[in-house]
Parts: sequence; C-alpha cells; structure tokens
Amino acid sequence: MSVTVLLIVITCVVSWLAMRDARLMDRLILWPPPIQRQHQYDRLVTHGFIHADLQHLLFNMITLYFFGRLIEQFFAQYIGRTGFLLFYLSALLVAILPTYLRHRTDARYRSLGASGAVSAVLFAFILLKPWSLIFVFFLPVPAIVYGVVYVGYSLWMDRQGNDNVNHSAHLWGAAYGVLFTLLLEPRVGAVFLQQLLHPTLG
Repeated sequence: MSVTVLLIVITCVVSWLAMRDARLMDRLILWPPPIQRQHQYDRLVTHGFIHADLQHLLFNMITLYFFGRLIEQFFAQYIGRTGFLLFYLSALLVAILPTYLRHRTDARYRSLGASGAVSAVLFAFILLKPWSLIFVFFLPVPAIVYGVVYVGYSLWMDRQGNDNVNHSAHLWGAAYGVLFTLLLEPRVGAVFLQQLLHPTLG
C-alpha cells in the first residue's frame, strides 16, 4: 500500500469517527485554548485528519489520490516514502501555523481539514507538470492555469474573511509544496520554466 493510500484510509476512518463522536472531534480540531493552556500541540497536525462533512472529506481525498501518488513516487527517489509522509505531516503544520498565530487568543476559532497539506501536494504536482490537464467540474484546465486562479481566488477570499474556509492554509500549503520541491531538487525550477515556454497540453 502506498503512503498516499494509507493517508487517505486513515483520514477517512478518523474523519468518519469524529463526525459520529463530538468529543473526538473536539479533541482533534485546531482550537487555540487547549494549545495555549494545556500544550496540546498535536492539534496542529491532528486537525488535518478530521473534516466537517462528507463533501469536505471527499474533495480533499480525491485530490490527494490523483496527485499524491505521483508526488510520492517523485519524492521517494530522494527521501523515500517515509520522507513523503513527513512532507505531508509537516505541510499540515506549516499551512496552519500562520492561522494559529493569528487566532491564538481567539477561543471561538476552530479549523479542520487536510486542505493545507493537499494544497502542498497539488502545487508540487503543478511545479512538475504545469501543462497537465486538471478536470475542474469535468472541464479540462491546464494545471498552471488552475494554480494561478486558485492562488488569486484564495488571496481574495482570505482578505474578505466572510466564509468558513481557511484560505490562508491553502496559500501557505501551496507555497510550502513548491518550496519543498525546489529544495529537494533545484533543477525542477529550470525544467518548470522551460515547460512554461513550450506548452504541451495533456
């Protein structure tokens, strides 16, 4: 079993259990007071293994399935499959940390979901294959175009701050995925620029 599939299975099981058990949900969710007062720093990672509802869970896990396997194979050449696992877990932490620091004194704030780490995986994929087609609502869109729109939309919505989606985690996760990949294999940057100049859809 690949690490990607293992992460999906664990996330689905934990999310399903948490949806049925409010106490488990409360223990795993990102909630500042227990982190500040009881030093429950594990919440900075465990929040990524629970989801608000089935739609939220399916969207993240389907995205992780289609893009995570290729990134896992690429990373495994350099840091092994355990390295990919650590990349995913660290992406959860890096993506949520700015949000936590912003809301660390807000007892009403909560956040959950794997979106930050999934964004890291997705943008690592975009860096490797910018002209691959991503199907958005069954419409094929070049990965690089999707990435630009995704970042622009997330920046705009983060400034609006009028919905319940943690757009900041999406942005930081995306940035981490790109930076991690470039640090792992610097030559990817030059290949990425070359691919941008020579589009080949598909």
